[in-house]
Amino acid sequence: MVMKGQDPRQFKLPVVCFSIILLDLIAGILGIQAEVAQNKVQSLTVWIVECRDPSYKAFKLGFVAAIFLAFAHAIANLLGGCHFVRSMEELDTVSYNKRLAFASLVLSWITLVSGFSMLIAGVMANSSSRKSCGISHHRYLSIGGIACIVHAMFGVSYYISATVVDREEKKLTPPGPTMNPPGLVNQPAP
Repeated sequence: MVMKGQDPRQFKLPVVCFSIILLDLIAGILGIQAEVAQNKVQSLTVWIVECRDPSYKAFKLGFVAAIFLAFAHAIANLLGGCHFVRSMEELDTVSYNKRLAFASLVLSWITLVSGFSMLIAGVMANSSSRKSCGISHHRYLSIGGIACIVHAMFGVSYYISATVVDREEKKLTPPGPTMNPPGLVNQPAP
């Protein structure tokens, strides 16, 4: 409920941050629960080779975790905008907030790729209908779940710093459209 005189846009930042954290935490918990479900299936281990039956529950939980991770990343990036630095020279001249936004963006992409890859690898290991054999104790699903939780930190950091950069840039640019740039008014044609 918005009180009279309050701007409803002021609630956007906490709601978006909460959404990112919630989606990533759910994804992380689901990834870890998928690992637990996978460990409950029957397996046979000989030295470092393990033969294990697939777990449909681990497949479902890992797949949903990957989807939640993708949604959290999409929310942070689509609502945060695109703030990147094109060169090292530009990195030296931009504000601290833009540097933080750029670093958070890169780290959020790294955690997305690593977490999503781990979750999908765990899902694929549980997708077949027959027993599979391979190196034991790979723990793809739990590592992917932990990466989801780490992604929450970088996703929120990116969204907050990108929002601050947007506010800084709006303060620096004058309001209203400029039809003719200075110096180009009433110049004769060559």
